[in-house]
Amino acid sequence: MTSVRIALISVWDKTGIVPLARGLSQLGYTLVATGKSGAELAAAGLPVVSVEQLTGVPEILGGRVKTLHPAVHGGILARRDRPEDLKTLEDFGVAPVDVVVVNLYPFGKVVAEPGTTFEDGIENIDVGGVALLRAAAKSHRDVWVAVDPQDYPLLLRKMAEAGGHSEMRKDLAIKAFRHTAHYDTAIAHWLDGSAGPASAAKPTELAPQPAAAAPSQPAAAPQAAGELQLALGDQTALRYGENPHQTASLWRDLRGEWVQAAPYQLLSGKPLSFNNLVDADVAWSAALDLPPHLFGAVVVKHANPCGAAAMQMSMAAAVFRAIDGDPVSAYGGIVALNRPVDLAAARGLADKFLEVILAPSFEDEALELLGAKPNLRLVSMGKRSESRILREVKISHFGVLVQSPDDGQASHEAETLAATRVVTAVAPAADLQAAMAMAWSVVKHVKSNAIVLADDFGTVGIGAGQMSRVDAAVIAAGKCRKGYKPLVAASDGFFPFADGLEVLVRAGVKVIIQPGGSKRDDEVIAAANAAGLAMVMTGVRRFRH
Repeated sequence: MTSVRIALISVWDKTGIVPLARGLSQLGYTLVATGKSGAELAAAGLPVVSVEQLTGVPEILGGRVKTLHPAVHGGILARRDRPEDLKTLEDFGVAPVDVVVVNLYPFGKVVAEPGTTFEDGIENIDVGGVALLRAAAKSHRDVWVAVDPQDYPLLLRKMAEAGGHSEMRKDLAIKAFRHTAHYDTAIAHWLDGSAGPASAAKPTELAPQPAAAAPSQPAAAPQAAGELQLALGDQTALRYGENPHQTASLWRDLRGEWVQAAPYQLLSGKPLSFNNLVDADVAWSAALDLPPHLFGAVVVKHANPCGAAAMQMSMAAAVFRAIDGDPVSAYGGIVALNRPVDLAAARGLADKFLEVILAPSFEDEALELLGAKPNLRLVSMGKRSESRILREVKISHFGVLVQSPDDGQASHEAETLAATRVVTAVAPAADLQAAMAMAWSVVKHVKSNAIVLADDFGTVGIGAGQMSRVDAAVIAAGKCRKGYKPLVAASDGFFPFADGLEVLVRAGVKVIIQPGGSKRDDEVIAAANAAGLAMVMTGVRRFRH
């Protein structure tokens, strides 16, 4: 029996398993497989030996023990360069196992299903599969181990060639250990209660940022954490990254601790690219911040809002207003709507060159009209409450930066504006509250330094990502088209000097909403009073880098 070469197969993801097994059989390997994997291979006409036939022992304890047997693990762990190990195999009639193909079911998905009990979760903790992978990865100098179907074709080619292929064996072993590490991490976080929907209310590693810290006081720092982990899975390969020479992919947060990703559906058009996804995230985040009782639309270009509107009349009116605020920048942009897309709104979008349209849903007639444009991606985002960013992360040369998201105050709510501090002799007129809410809501999503000009219905000029605030003000004022009046200006940070404010005065602004906190606040307030402006301070900075 020791002259037999065994390939052991036990996979949850059966993609490509039949061609792999057929190739292994042609290379002279005896196929040994567990339950459903064996049935899949047998149905394809391949000769398969069950684990029970190999070990001579049936499954026991309701399937808890299948492969935990010396006939399996002895064949994997025996060191081929040690005569005593080979003699042991011969004495016990154990055949060497030269190939182990195993992948584990996504534990996080299983326990996240509605109705899953604690006992169900416990019974879905795989022991034998993990043991097989660890044993094979440990013995990678002698044993081929594979967890990823994408590796199967190359695996067969290399096995058919002469040579040890030690580097590839090592790479496959590393991938196997990572596979089991993600699996064990998902179990640990499920057991400690931090996985699943409850995690939305339990960002354990980071302290929430105060909603309205005084500008002169730093926000609370993240609590010290001994370990932060991010378990990623369900990789989707993207055509390329920000530029064609960069590779990119989209991953799902398996534990739901960093983001509760929207269960989005691509209804029409080409797959979303890296840049599409970045811009779409900004657009959807900004749309969620618009007043839910109004029809809202946001246009984004290069990760910056270039137009936004919130109106009582209709979604079509909001779409027109958002695009018309800066139609040049809107060309080739991404539009997000806070309500379903109806036919009238679709007609307003259909004649524009856009990359992506995101909305909670699309009415049938709207989907038919917009779906006729093959290069336009239509994305259904579901309910507002189904997506939430729990932590933000940036990779830097200094390390990994993690922060709580800028949820802050719901900027469209009346009480938010009521809590602002009027610092000028003139208070904002009551009929400018909507414009104030619009400007303050949008400036949060614009790259700093940011200035947003707005009227009662939407933005009329946005200055984004400038090195000086006065330049941002100049750009925002220059964007204001004829026929629109910049009634309100919002600034994401304080005015260090009065020069930026003076630009806004010349543009015709009536109210300025800003965080405050500058050493020269008195000078800025004096300049506002001299111009007859109303100015309020929120006590909340809205930088976005």
